[in-house]
Amino acid sequence: MATIVPLPTRRATIRLARAVAAALLPGDLLILAGDLGAGKTFFTRALCRALGVPSAEPITSPTFTLVHEHAGKLPIAHADLYRIADEDELAHLGLRDRRGEGAVLVVEWGAPYAAALGGDALSVTFEVRADGTRRARIEADGARSATLLAAVSKGLGMSA
Repeated sequence: MATIVPLPTRRATIRLARAVAAALLPGDLLILAGDLGAGKTFFTRALCRALGVPSAEPITSPTFTLVHEHAGKLPIAHADLYRIADEDELAHLGLRDRRGEGAVLVVEWGAPYAAALGGDALSVTFEVRADGTRRARIEADGARSATLLAAVSKGLGMSA
């Protein structure tokens, strides 16, 4: 079951990121999907700010470096797996280890690798509809991510 969150403004995306940040625990996995320009990195920036990453620290897409590390209230590993060819290549990034060490994993283009990252992911798909409106489709695939989804929905004043 998916929760749909309308994102009519950038502020709505920031509000969603803050609701997610408030519910995160060490080792949580967020999988971000959506077309180029749909809002994955903008959301990640807002999430990192909500987790206390200083505004002086740039939060950019790790398209070419593949992983950026940020220190906030929780350690954050922000990855972009668009250029990853297979699970062997993924293993060299050490993301599953970072998750085991308590880092929150925020993974763009990570859907094909959710199981290899340890599963139980909260998936956020950013959609730009034909009429230009934006929304996020949020889904959980395990017990912890279902708890996270319920907390996010409650934080947004919605029912999960």
